[in-house]
Amino acid sequence: MPRTRCPACSQSIEFPDEMEGQQAACPACSAMTRLTSDRFKIRIPEPRRAASKAEETPQGTAISAVAERLIGNIEKVIVGKRPSIALVLAAYFCEGHVLLEDVPGVAKTMLARALAKSVGGSFKRIQCTPDLLPNDVTGASIFNPKTTEFEFRPGPLFAQFVLADEINRTTPRTQSALLEAMSERQVSIDGQRYELERPFFIMATQNPVDHEGTFSLPEAQLDRFLLKLSLGYPTEGEEARMIDLLRLQHPIETLAPVVEMQEILECQRLVREVAVDSKVRDYVVHLVRATRQHHGLLLGGSPRASLALFHVSQALASLQGYDFVLPDHVKEMALPVLGHRLIVKPENRLRKMTPQSVLAEILNQVPVPVIT
Repeated sequence: MPRTRCPACSQSIEFPDEMEGQQAACPACSAMTRLTSDRFKIRIPEPRRAASKAEETPQGTAISAVAERLIGNIEKVIVGKRPSIALVLAAYFCEGHVLLEDVPGVAKTMLARALAKSVGGSFKRIQCTPDLLPNDVTGASIFNPKTTEFEFRPGPLFAQFVLADEINRTTPRTQSALLEAMSERQVSIDGQRYELERPFFIMATQNPVDHEGTFSLPEAQLDRFLLKLSLGYPTEGEEARMIDLLRLQHPIETLAPVVEMQEILECQRLVREVAVDSKVRDYVVHLVRATRQHHGLLLGGSPRASLALFHVSQALASLQGYDFVLPDHVKEMALPVLGHRLIVKPENRLRKMTPQSVLAEILNQVPVPVIT
């Protein structure tokens, strides 16, 4: 049955559907209360006030301050892509991985390098080619004739920031070498398990227009990427400014770290503490479940998609300075999180149905929680 709360004493009152809109006495304090369902209503938490100057700032404010420093530094290299940079940081702060798919020459690789330089952690780049082997990525045991023993030589995957450039150019066997690292932050080689240093972040790139000699990522691996983004072309003014910036020297060469690794780890911890009302949590679940029931889809979002949408909404809210998640944060992240996880039925693809159009339809149909 629906519930409401007494405005006088906050007592939860349960009532039958036929009494919706009527007035009744609260069983706890006898105050007259209008019976209006709060099924889709969320309560905004009271802002936290510091007990003393020494107390930490709220998590939303702390994370947004770090994000502003990172975005400002990256924008010295990447012109006019602030929303995309913010989404990449949201994925980074909730320990997810990002797939950048766009045409050549729009600074996909440069965005990855700029973020790595701004953070100052260890950075490795994997240039994916058809002859790349799994051991070239994870590392291998090499025989040392001096000690007559095998010694493990870590591959480029053993870094805090890994760029897999043109990931769809390498074979499925090599692509699968990334799965364990992406989901469990570890690598198993020759029966030994090696932990990867945190924070661990993979950014992969691929071109959607060049299909010769490429291997499409399987659904299982696409599901491991928290977000899939496209940068797009710059505007005329942004392109002119970019030419001026690169006239004498590329800004990436002089980019310096502006954030310490300990700050990133603290932001990743604080993101999990961002408040989420139960109605907003249910809204996330309803959206993902609606993709599984949609008539036009062959495959909907998995439970991993629900977790991804939940956590990245927390990260986006914190980047914007909030200590709580609004339904608008969930709606904003629905396409980047769910778009690459949905498979449209072949007959509906012929009717020009796309994951984007399906998500737009679902967002219009699923009831949105309202603020009280």
